[in-house]
Amino acid sequence: MHCADNIGMGKGNKKKKEEKKTSKYLLPNVDVTKMPGAMTDMHWNSFQEDLHKDATFHLAKNAICNVPVAKVAVKREEFVKIHQTYSVHLPENKISNQKSSGRCWIFALLNCLRYDAIKNMNLPNDFELSQTYLHFWDKVERANYFLEGMLDNLDEPLDSRLMGWFFTGFWSDGGQWQMLLNLIDKYGLVPKHIMPETASSINTGAMNQAFTQKLQDFTCQFRKMHAAGASIDQLRAEKEKMMKVIYRIAAVHLGEPPSEFALQWRDKDKKFHREDSMTPREFYNNFVGVNLHDYVCLIHCPQKTKPFYKTYTVKYLGNVVGGNPVKYLNVEMDVFKEATVKQLKDDMPVWFGCDVGKYLDRTSGINDATMWDYESVYGTNYTMDKAERLDYGQSLMTHAMALTGVDLDKNKNPVQWRIENSWGDTSGDKGFYSMTDSWFDEFMYGVAIHKKYIDKKYLDMLEIEPVVLDPWDPMGSLA
Repeated sequence: MHCADNIGMGKGNKKKKEEKKTSKYLLPNVDVTKMPGAMTDMHWNSFQEDLHKDATFHLAKNAICNVPVAKVAVKREEFVKIHQTYSVHLPENKISNQKSSGRCWIFALLNCLRYDAIKNMNLPNDFELSQTYLHFWDKVERANYFLEGMLDNLDEPLDSRLMGWFFTGFWSDGGQWQMLLNLIDKYGLVPKHIMPETASSINTGAMNQAFTQKLQDFTCQFRKMHAAGASIDQLRAEKEKMMKVIYRIAAVHLGEPPSEFALQWRDKDKKFHREDSMTPREFYNNFVGVNLHDYVCLIHCPQKTKPFYKTYTVKYLGNVVGGNPVKYLNVEMDVFKEATVKQLKDDMPVWFGCDVGKYLDRTSGINDATMWDYESVYGTNYTMDKAERLDYGQSLMTHAMALTGVDLDKNKNPVQWRIENSWGDTSGDKGFYSMTDSWFDEFMYGVAIHKKYIDKKYLDMLEIEPVVLDPWDPMGSLA
């Protein structure tokens, strides 16, 4: 009986195996090689033959399969030219760290403004202004700005480019110069210990997701109410309820901003100071005191669509309803650079925005457009200039930092620039980065310059009505 059962089971297994074999998927016998533009085995074989004749390919392959490409491509003779001495070098403060957040634009300005606070309060160089305080107000104000944009576009198709930009390109941690001006005008500043960092300020992913989901939810509600015949007044009344939710989310993640606070400190001379009560605006006026309205945002954008010596603004680029609109003056590089050097020579740091990830060695903190030889590694040339990189989306402003020095040659021309970054002190020169002048030419896009360093003929151009750019224009990118 057992033997018979075993024999039967064996036959059954054999049958199942045969069925499995006959049901095996076979690739279709389709010939696509005759389609126009299709690549064939003949192409691949030809490419492979050419590669095997190229000795540099074998070297590149063997190296880069084991080592990151940037380390292989670096040109040693260019790397060793970088130094840490500058003919113009501002006093420097302890480096800050934005950690896993996109708050560089806030850090960059506060790193500039703390020069004045430290001087006015006679403080040590580890003093910081609260980045979280400005971050809180940016989040809630930007949510209101977003919802007003939704009210402006209630009948805009959801699949339009504008709505796509709102849902994917609007909401982030990044920002621009005038957006900082708006926040400080309205809310002032506080020292960092008054509103310190939180788990969400240094790692913003979960918080931003919460904001994004609610704003999309609110947009859906707006559109349903609009379709049902609600008036704009009714929608704005509903928006107040929505903003109460937004405020709660911000306070949960970042803490509540103070309306008043007491301040006491012991200065560098061991003298004790106490202020029993002040508002954030009073603190700014009394201990920082920089008039940010005296600054102009210069850009260098050589695209043919943006002639030099004209002013530009960007539609829907902002954070405070009724605040100062973004306004750029586009100038040629010599004007851009001259104003920057003048401000540094007067011991004033410079807020700037650039495309930081291009040709950067993060360990050494060096940005240099000539230090890497990717052409030899890949056997090809890169042909686009700065304007074309902007045209084709290869480059745009991605990061804001502060310039704290420049090295000038015997003819007073810049050779290298000193940068205060906000990525902590474990890279670069204890957190300070270096930028060659060739890199400055190619990947620097915006600087905030006091108007006393800009020729009056250029300042007069700021009075001209600006050209309005689309929200997705490269000059609308957020640092």
